[in-house]
Amino acid sequence: MQSRIHLHLLSDSTGETLENIAKAALAQFDEVDVVKHFWPMVRSEAHLDRILVDVAANPGLVLFTLVNLAMRQKLEDRCRSLGLPTVAALDAVTDALSGILGQQAKARPGRQHALDAAYFARVEAIQYTIAHDDGLNHHEWEEADIVLAGVSRTSKTPTSIYLANRGYKTANIPLVPESPPPPALYTLKHPMVVGLVT
Repeated sequence: MQSRIHLHLLSDSTGETLENIAKAALAQFDEVDVVKHFWPMVRSEAHLDRILVDVAANPGLVLFTLVNLAMRQKLEDRCRSLGLPTVAALDAVTDALSGILGQQAKARPGRQHALDAAYFARVEAIQYTIAHDDGLNHHEWEEADIVLAGVSRTSKTPTSIYLANRGYKTANIPLVPESPPPPALYTLKHPMVVGLVT
């Protein structure tokens, strides 16, 4: 029984998906000493050639998410000649989706990380939220989606950041008896105002 293995992870994008798949699978086994060889952004044959030298020197399981057919073929052929197993980590799911949806996969590396409008809306929401934490810039609260008000220790800031990560511009204001909130809080038209209690 082998307790030490080399695990080669090759991706044409960030490799985050592949790393999570490997981590989830490895969690099913006890006392395995894994030497991970992580190869993100593999997009040229020259890069692949350099990786294959390391694969040959450290034989083990090869997991990959490469969409370029020529590079996949080269990787699989070389590993077959070395007697090493390869697993295309997303193929089964992609093939199943292709069959159900009746369309071919786009075969574009890193497509899930594309910067779309939702991404930029989240960035804008986070920037707004940071600039309007703890009662700051109350003259701009009307631009918020949500305004949180509450006494100390009601998790206003963490809740604001959570909402911002979901794309909601969020302002928050502490309610302190000796320092009443600005009158602007009571005249807001657009944002939802939520009171937090302990």
